[in-house]
Amino acid sequence: MAKEKRFEKTYSQDLGTVSIIVDKQTGINYLFCQSGYAGGLTPLLDRDGKPVITPVINK
Repeated sequence: MAKEKRFEKTYSQDLGTVSIIVDKQTGINYLFCQSGYAGGLTPLLDRDGKPVITPVINK
């Protein structure tokens, strides 16, 4: 039985590289940016400073 992937890329934009990645266990969204050899990952926050969370469907 294959192990299910924990992270899923839900959005991608070509500005260097900008992606939104969702942790399918917690629902937390992360913003990933990459330009050349540099990159960064941070939780995606709403206007109140709280993490953006996608509802998780448990199977």
